Amino acid sequence: MSDALRIGIIGTGGWGTHIAEQFHENPDAEVVALTDVVAENRQRAGETLAVGPDHRYEDHEAMLDGEELDAVQITSPHDFHYAHTVDALERDLHVFCEKPFTPGLERARDLARRAEESDRVLMVGYQRHVNPAYIETRDAVAGGEIDPKIVTAELTQNWIQNVAGTWRVDPDLSGGGQLYDSGSHLLDAIIWMIGEVPTQVTAEMEFADDENRVDVQAALTVRFDGGTVASIAVSGDSPDVYERIAVRGDGGRSVLEGTGWSHREVSITDGEGEERTAVEGDLSSYRKVDAFVRAVRNDETPPATATNALYATALTEAAYESARTGERVTVDAELPRAEDAGVREPNR
Repeated sequence: MSDALRIGIIGTGGWGTHIAEQFHENPDAEVVALTDVVAENRQRAGETLAVGPDHRYEDHEAMLDGEELDAVQITSPHDFHYAHTVDALERDLHVFCEKPFTPGLERARDLARRAEESDRVLMVGYQRHVNPAYIETRDAVAGGEIDPKIVTAELTQNWIQNVAGTWRVDPDLSGGGQLYDSGSHLLDAIIWMIGEVPTQVTAEMEFADDENRVDVQAALTVRFDGGTVASIAVSGDSPDVYERIAVRGDGGRSVLEGTGWSHREVSITDGEGEERTAVEGDLSSYRKVDAFVRAVRNDETPPATATNALYATALTEAAYESARTGERVTVDAELPRAEDAGVREPNR
């Protein structure tokens, strides 16, 4: 594996190790080092990934400076993503950063700018960008088969019970609550599939804390620059995992849904009411790892870019402001370069 990409892992909690195992199993990548502030995490991940004690670090900069790396996987708590990504890019490394990229609009904008100016690949871990059902919907919109007018979407799970007592309910580490966690997937997928930029949002939220920082229920009404409007519901206090996104407009509709975290399917119906296609596929994180490796090897734009992540962050931050103030909020999604995220020109 002398020609394999040499990967360093930053953050080896449960999900971090899960993703790292997929790099470990990829024939074109090799996990050569890891870092985590928790000793138990380092030992467990090191044994799982066959990384010896001499290549396990408590401090991420010590790993970045002490190892010969081509790329890093960043799966630390959300608030650390910014510093870890900057440190990696400044050392000329490729970056695979798990969603939600980074909390905070200015930090997200800065990372998008850095990615634009760098010749390194920076991919964000939004696996819906590599799932056939979501790709089919995006292609139908981009090809003019569906001219979006309205989107209705929901994502539910028993998030608050599953993450109780972890850093995910510490807003200083997570950036917020359910909307910044699993909900980020839903917001990103909608923005990416319809190819429009969010411009305004009104939001209602239920919070699990007295400071109104950790949301557990959210309902958003969003307007986009192409004229599409969306009604989006995200629940972190539901008995099951369920996702549904319906895109309707001139030319037909797309209805995408699935239960659990694996299977998704989509049905696309034309303007005459005839189903023209049905596509299904697993929400596999193996796909996004493989896509990152291929993007690095082929010097290609990855399927989920820093600019994609900037749009999701901008919408999330504006939704929190709306929920806390009770006012309609402008989404400040200043774009480094719109074409990097496949955003089409507004046509209405």
